Amino acid sequence: MRPSNHGVRTLALIPDMASPEELEHLGFEHLRKGELKEGLKLILRAAKKYEDEKKLEDAARLYYYFGYFFLDRLKKPDKARPPLLKSAALYIDLIERELSRFDIDTERLNEYCTKTLSVFATVGDEKNLRKYAKYFAEIYEDMARSYMENGEVELAVKAYEDAFRYYKIVGDEEAIKRIADELITAYGRITEEKVAEGDAAGAAEAFYRLAGYVLEIFGYDAHYIEMMDTAARNYEKASKLSYSEGNLDGTTTYLLKAQYAYLLAGNTNRAKLIGLNNVRITYQVIGSFQSAGRDRDVARKLLELAQSLLAVGKTKEAFKAYKESLNLESSLRSRTLMRIAILKIYGAQRKDTRVLSAVCDAEYYLDRNNEVRAIEIANDTLQGIPELEPLVKMLHEAEGISQEE
Repeated sequence: MRPSNHGVRTLALIPDMASPEELEHLGFEHLRKGELKEGLKLILRAAKKYEDEKKLEDAARLYYYFGYFFLDRLKKPDKARPPLLKSAALYIDLIERELSRFDIDTERLNEYCTKTLSVFATVGDEKNLRKYAKYFAEIYEDMARSYMENGEVELAVKAYEDAFRYYKIVGDEEAIKRIADELITAYGRITEEKVAEGDAAGAAEAFYRLAGYVLEIFGYDAHYIEMMDTAARNYEKASKLSYSEGNLDGTTTYLLKAQYAYLLAGNTNRAKLIGLNNVRITYQVIGSFQSAGRDRDVARKLLELAQSLLAVGKTKEAFKAYKESLNLESSLRSRTLMRIAILKIYGAQRKDTRVLSAVCDAEYYLDRNNEVRAIEIANDTLQGIPELEPLVKMLHEAEGISQEE
């Protein structure tokens, strides 16, 4: 008796009869089973069907995935290029569509812009990278001005910060300084509001961000030190309020922020004093979370402990805590934060504007949940500092890797 080929016929018909959602689901099922050829074929067909049905976001997402799969997993850049460029073209269409809306979704717009530029950077298309970075910068600058005119300062800040990073890609120094100046004005208004409201934590964050843009205009000078010192004092105030409420978790988080802000302001004695106090309390918090079986919180506090220990010069203990944190929960965000900590310490000690500016950029991308870009910036900056090689080696050992990422 001959075996039935019903299953084979059904599978053959699926691409023609199935919806793009079904094709996508089936494609990823094949990938999970290790059936790469069949899986990728179905995902590509799903992308084309999404495109035919004018579901451009889904089509762009799958072409983007398809291209990076060939690049990262299969190491075939030539095959990755066409689908990646296709995804960029679709994201540009989506950007135009979003800009035509009455109520623009800025987060969605930022995602489309980021992915478009990521593609051009990946395939080495420098001309389009600069062209679209400038275009996006101008879009966000216009949006920011409108927000400011309407008194929507916090929305203006987000748009100006996006414009600032796009102008950085272009390398337009005049525009970079212009936007930094606008951000200083906007953050100045926010700090006034937060202080008036008695919101120490909010004021601290605003002063910290303000300091970053002061750095862009004036470099590491008295203006920057004053803003960062004010941020530190507000973080410290927030930690005391948190302590008075019996919230040791929040207390230690604010103390860590105060510790690094004082370090960046050049007040090393105050930074060390706060750091040693913070280490002691953080151990208590970790013990409490361990007793309660809250592994995720233990991992989070171990990462904070590692940063605090590093800043007070307890390097071996810092990387031990970092390794323990990763063993419980490893993420790109955790790895980026540890790299940022190393760069902050180095930048503060040497008053290095370039390094501290890179830190601001990495933190910006973390805030936008673009961990990949954030860790790229942190790694590139670390690799350009020969003096940090021993620390980077310890970092990699804690992460279980033996070579540069």
